[in-house]
Parts: sequence; C-alpha cells; structure tokens
Amino acid sequence: MQIYMKAGRNLRKSCYIAGAGEFCGLIMPGRDDYIIAADAGYSQLVSRGIIPDLVVGDFDSLGLPPDHPNIISSPAEKDDTDMMLAIRQGLMRGYDSFIIDGGLGGKLDHTLANLQILAFISQKGARGVLIGRETCVTAVTNGSVRFKAEASGVISVFCIGSSAAGVCLAGLKYPLSEAVLKCDDPLGVSNEFTGAAATLTVRSGTLIIMWADSPKLLEENA
Repeated sequence: MQIYMKAGRNLRKSCYIAGAGEFCGLIMPGRDDYIIAADAGYSQLVSRGIIPDLVVGDFDSLGLPPDHPNIISSPAEKDDTDMMLAIRQGLMRGYDSFIIDGGLGGKLDHTLANLQILAFISQKGARGVLIGRETCVTAVTNGSVRFKAEASGVISVFCIGSSAAGVCLAGLKYPLSEAVLKCDDPLGVSNEFTGAAATLTVRSGTLIIMWADSPKLLEENA
C-alpha cells in the first residue's frame, strides 16, 4: 500500500486527534503521541489537563482561536472538515497510526464524514481508529486487521465503495471466505466474537469495521 509520506513512519507512536463530537476519553494520548485538536476538541483536551501540539480548524465550534503557539486557522467556507484538516496534518508529519476521539455521535453528517475519513486514511496506507462511548470503528484497504482473543460482543463489517472482493472473516461466529461485500447489501452486520483471535481480510476494496468493545483489542501491527 502507498504511504502518504515518502519519509516513512514517524518515530513518535501515534497521532492523537480530539474532535468536536462526543468525546469519551476511553484512551488518552500517550507521552510520545503527537496531539492535534480539531476546533472544539481543544476544550476537551484542556479540560483534562492536556495541551495539544497543534490546533486546527475554522473555530466555529470553539468560538475563537485559542491562545496556543501552533494554530492552523482555516476559513469557514472550505472543502475539508476540521477533522480532515487534522488528518492531513498528521499524514504530512509522517504518522501512520491515528487515534480519534470526538468523531462519533453528535451530527450524523459529520459522523458519516468521519467514516469516509477512515477510508481515506486506510487508502493512504495508514490506520485510523474512531473511538466512541459504545462503538469503535476502523477501516482496512487491501489488507487485514486482527483482534485479540479477549475481544467480545458484536462486530460489523461494511463495504465502503461499490464493492469489496476477497473478504475473509476468520474467528467470528459467522465466517466468510472469498466473499464479495457490496455497499447496498449489509451482509456483514452484527457478527460476533467467539473467544478466539479474529482476522478480517479484504483482497480488493475498503471495509469499515465496527465493534462494541475496547479499542485496545485491535492489534496494532496487523
């Protein structure tokens, strides 16, 4: 898969992005993470004693740009959402792992936009995870993701794009082998973990994967 930055992976672990949606705080940024606040995500971080490395957005949600030394301000009339601006900044800095809180819930249109952003991240050869209060979401393009055996509950798999070919689901209650998922057929909804490690693979296309368990159960190096 093509990596967005020719320079390769950044030595710092992940790019942690706080958005203006429903912030759950299940995972907070680590000491070595690069932290970006997208608009009102800034207030979520500061209220928890965390100062981001970078703040981006048009600040329609926050009201005014904050008092911060590293701000990228954009006009309200723009093509990218504030979240997409943050993602682009992370990719430009060489990150290939994104943890996103405050990107689910709230406005449905922005939630859908953030699912598209996950697809964009995966198509750049990186991995993004949206963290919600009851659901976590990631995307995979032409590759695999793995879950630890401790994962439990419901997991759903959707095609984003016209179709996804060579879909294999192993270690789940309802396995698939070399299946084709389509954007107008929710075949992959409401599967279940079984207590075994699970592997989800797509040969050609992009999958959106949602699960109702800890984001830490997704293996990083899949």
